[in-house]
Amino acid sequence: MTGARVALLGLDFGSTTSCAVAASATLARAAGTGRVELGALEERYRSEMALTPLAGDALDLDAAAALLDRWITEAGVEPGALFGGGAIITGLAARRRNADALAALIRARVGEALLAVAEDPCLESWVAFMGSAAPLSRARPGEPLINLDIGGGTTNLALGLAGEVLRTGCLLVGARHVALDPRSRRIVSLSPEAQAAFDHLGLRRGPGDALSQAEAEAVVAFHVELLEAAIAGRAEAFAAPAAARHVQVPFALPEGMAAPTLTFSGGVGELIYAGLGGRPLPEPAHHGDLGVDLARAILASPRLCARVATPASMGRATAYGLLRHATQLSGATLFLPRPERLPLRDLPILARLSPASADAEIDHAVDLFRRSPRGCCLEIALDDVTAPALRRLGGRLAGALRRAGPIPDHPLVLLTAQNAGKALGGYVTGWGALPVDLLVIDEVQARGARFVQLGRMRDQVLPVSFYGMTP
Repeated sequence: MTGARVALLGLDFGSTTSCAVAASATLARAAGTGRVELGALEERYRSEMALTPLAGDALDLDAAAALLDRWITEAGVEPGALFGGGAIITGLAARRRNADALAALIRARVGEALLAVAEDPCLESWVAFMGSAAPLSRARPGEPLINLDIGGGTTNLALGLAGEVLRTGCLLVGARHVALDPRSRRIVSLSPEAQAAFDHLGLRRGPGDALSQAEAEAVVAFHVELLEAAIAGRAEAFAAPAAARHVQVPFALPEGMAAPTLTFSGGVGELIYAGLGGRPLPEPAHHGDLGVDLARAILASPRLCARVATPASMGRATAYGLLRHATQLSGATLFLPRPERLPLRDLPILARLSPASADAEIDHAVDLFRRSPRGCCLEIALDDVTAPALRRLGGRLAGALRRAGPIPDHPLVLLTAQNAGKALGGYVTGWGALPVDLLVIDEVQARGARFVQLGRMRDQVLPVSFYGMTP
């Protein structure tokens, strides 16, 4: 029912720090479209930044559980009553050997309403933009804007226009690739990317050796050159082996794009805005890494600081973006004959079809569905939602299911942005004649995702979460 208040939670476990944001929102029906959306968002809790709990080369799961319990208690949320949001494990934390165990722990603590994703750099780029730069981008609709979310392990880049993300990418550039003892400046550890940078720069240093200030500045200068090349669209700058080693997801800009405005988020982003605001920065190695040095080098870069705007939510952009934007709603017109099948987790989106798709494409998509033991999703692009158009497409999908042989028991989910769920589902199943476990989720945007999670129906709407974003 519209008007109901629901609880949302965003969690971010990063290379160096972790945080939580909780909020409440209203299920409101948009006047122009009639869609049920999350409105009247009210932030209720914002945790202090905490050090990501580590135990050697692994995440400390007991300490992470205690951190989660404290956040949930302080936020005053009931895990079983959470409607949506998201949790993400990012950067170097996602590369720890038990990152999947932390994702399972998060699911156990906060329930089925949330997704927990380890190492999804394009999703992180997207949610950081939405949590940090989207309001500015909407306010400047004709101006391209790139958000650089710089943390301990990665720089997640997202290009947006008028509030919508157009391109994403990720560089393995961050503060924590070189871990230092803050007092002695001796190297505690080097990531493989840091070792590649050291080799490129001719620095013969390793764990136990002291890193001079000049050497630290040489490392962050190399990182700044990579950031400058990324925002300028200079792909050739990443051809050298050391530079290529720092690319997790290439970031490509459209041809002929105007010079973008930049925003920053993440822990290093907070330091950058402190410097831009005239506030003193900590001493180098203060946090046991190169974060302060990297922030100072960015502040000294004319290319990175020529056009900078200031967003509202900097350090917690990822958690806030997950809380507000990771959950979409599908409501009154979805096709859901068996609601007891919910929730459904981690369903792959295996094909994207439209009325223009050839029969061979539809047959191939149905074959993929048959081979996917968990079930799958097919994204359906619809321009024409009249009854004849839906009847033709539904008949073609039904024909492909019949031609393929016995229909498996696992679910087939169709996703569409249009308000056509009930009708399309009826035409595919022949109004119940075809024995397929079909769901049609409408009025949702997959945004290039590879996986989807469907929650349980709440207040006559279905929470839908997407992850595994493509660049």
